[in-house]
Amino acid sequence: MSIIVTAKTKVLVQGITGEFGGRHTKLSLDYGTQIVAGVTPGKGGQFFEHGSHRVPIFNTVAEAVAATGATASAVFVPPPFAADAILESVDANLDLCVAITEGIPVRDLIQVKRSMIGKKTRLIGPNCPGIVTPGTGKDSSGGCRIGIAPSYIHKKGHVGVVSRSGTLTYEAVWQLTVKNIGQSTCVGIGGDPVNGTSHLDVLKMFNDDPETWGIIMIGEIGGNAEVEAARWAKANCKKPIAGFIAGATAPAGRRMGHAGAVVGGAEDTAAAKIAVFEECGIEVAVTPSDMADALVRAAARLGAKLA
Repeated sequence: MSIIVTAKTKVLVQGITGEFGGRHTKLSLDYGTQIVAGVTPGKGGQFFEHGSHRVPIFNTVAEAVAATGATASAVFVPPPFAADAILESVDANLDLCVAITEGIPVRDLIQVKRSMIGKKTRLIGPNCPGIVTPGTGKDSSGGCRIGIAPSYIHKKGHVGVVSRSGTLTYEAVWQLTVKNIGQSTCVGIGGDPVNGTSHLDVLKMFNDDPETWGIIMIGEIGGNAEVEAARWAKANCKKPIAGFIAGATAPAGRRMGHAGAVVGGAEDTAAAKIAVFEECGIEVAVTPSDMADALVRAAARLGAKLA
């Protein structure tokens, strides 16, 4: 099994005619993702062509959904217009919206989250690498890749990965793959202070998925989302979990990279989060290169299998 998306998920791409959106649409098509539509206002009736694929383009998300049955969207829309693109997906009643865009104003995101209250759409991101459910083919085809994650690093299996950092997501996945440990689903939730899906949300889904046997949770300084997730896991999750917190050497009060990576409270520091991880029985990776090994140690301690 997997969480959130499967090989059958029908995806539309908002911003498919842009250079960045178009490039990653091609990579997702190559991976086997069912890209069924593109959306660019003013370009409805045209087609996005790649190899044997001919993807119809629509002016609105509602038109694309009505014509193709898409249930998920990828947002590759410039920051000034990205919030409206997300809300267009919400208004079209999609199950999932994955916002890749970096630099969306925080005020816009606050308004988006308020508008999403009571709606069915799940938002992943923004400022995230997206989500990958690995495929099973010899070339990893037949999976679902929504976003920008490199496809070749993934291997179908039983470890869930959730991370605020795109680069560290890729690092954890590759470490697992070279150890012949596959992944069920890999979710990059993004590094902005206001996002749609949290560590805790994903952790709960991994916990409920019988085919996810172990979890890597990657966080960083800023906010208390990792602490919240760790304390929930201590009370509710029996699966092996490894964790890594980036930003241990960051000067206090200085934003480092992600908009949300600024320390503002007692539980926001790397040291505090690491201490909570240890208290909650999560195996802590000391360095980024130790993430897969940390999960192997956690599994051995619990007598659990990962592959």
